[in-house]
Amino acid sequence: MQAAERGKARIQMAHDPVPGLLKRATEALEAEFAFLPEHSATLDEPAMERVLELTARRLADNFPYFHPLYAGQMLKPPHPVARAAYALAMKINPNNHARDGGRASSEMEVEAVQGIAAMYGWKEFLGHLTSSGTFANLEALWMAGQLRPGKRILGSEQAHYTHQRIGGVLRLDYSSVAADASGRMSLDALEVELRKGDVGAVVATLGTTAMGAVDPLEEILWLKERYGFRVHVDAAYGGYFGLIAGELEEPARRAFAAIGQADSIVVDPHKHGLQPYGCGCVLFRDPALGRFYKHDSPYTYFTSKELHLGEISLECSRAGAAAVALWATQQLLPLEPGGEFARGLARGRWAAIELDRRIRADNRFQALPAGGPELDIVVWKVRAETAERASDLAQRIFAACAARDLHLALVQLPHAWFMSAAPAQLKSTNVTCLRSVMMKPEHEEWLGEIWKRLSEACAEVEGD
Repeated sequence: MQAAERGKARIQMAHDPVPGLLKRATEALEAEFAFLPEHSATLDEPAMERVLELTARRLADNFPYFHPLYAGQMLKPPHPVARAAYALAMKINPNNHARDGGRASSEMEVEAVQGIAAMYGWKEFLGHLTSSGTFANLEALWMAGQLRPGKRILGSEQAHYTHQRIGGVLRLDYSSVAADASGRMSLDALEVELRKGDVGAVVATLGTTAMGAVDPLEEILWLKERYGFRVHVDAAYGGYFGLIAGELEEPARRAFAAIGQADSIVVDPHKHGLQPYGCGCVLFRDPALGRFYKHDSPYTYFTSKELHLGEISLECSRAGAAAVALWATQQLLPLEPGGEFARGLARGRWAAIELDRRIRADNRFQALPAGGPELDIVVWKVRAETAERASDLAQRIFAACAARDLHLALVQLPHAWFMSAAPAQLKSTNVTCLRSVMMKPEHEEWLGEIWKRLSEACAEVEGD
């Protein structure tokens, strides 16, 4: 039996409450429009059912992202209420570019974004949802270019690769700054660039994609006072961890305490926010920056004098259903310290800390000497005499885990980071490491099974 077939036999989807909830909610929504004359469309339901069954079979060609044994990439299943609310909104299919296309969903977006901004202590701000974190960051860097024309933008070499691409798209001069062995932006390397006097903005990442590292935002803000640049925080992955900042280690705790002093912030609700793709959010501390979005659209904004979200966004058509899903989720799970949502973040972080502890106690593996996970991403190297051998073993263990329905990820990091005094020839050598994103609350209770399957995979590779 093939691994994929074994997976289908063993990994079961949990009971899904969404169909029943959605049926009752749909009936309630239809009742709200019962005053309209009856109208119906002719549909070939048997043909639709055949197509949907075929669709379901095609969708089976996926990793089980919904299951706790999937601990690879940043894929957290949407909350059932988010899925139900999104599907409910699709009865109307609102467009949040203008209130004419999405009156209720526009209001819900405004309220949901206010909830996100409140995590950072912002009451007066400019912000909206976007179709992705990439587009949210594009808007933030576009704004930096408007405010500091001709100036460079800096980000850590561990920042998301799309910042470099966004710089190219916007014709902005973007440069990378070295990171230290913890994956954080090097302050010394940053100041070397700042002394050149041509930097207009610095991107601080709170939760890097590779390691979940948190850049030293507090210290970057100190440098801002001296050199006068804008600070953009890319917290697409880590943005919600401010709700449990007290449980983080001191460097990350200080960074999240300072996030409200940034000029702009990006957070992705479709990561830790329990939302379907795509749902990003961009926030600007200064509401007056809305002047840069001003445009004339005489055929769009005509039924309301209130602000249309398209007047403060670079995107035009945007799914109002994304705003409805986010709003519903935040109604059920408010963004407050100590609440159920925050406890879910803490459970995933605990699982990451415990996985890191087990790795450090196991002589088959080597963790980063600089310290454990800052958020909920764990990376580790397989012990071997060379980087090439370690990389090969990591690849084989990765495959052996997948054959046991345990899905991890791989990441390349500087080999020197794993050594207290690395030889000169290792400074530019990368090693392939295993990586696990423990972002599901259920990872806490599944950690024992995850460790068991990882150990079995290692034993198989060692026995080859």
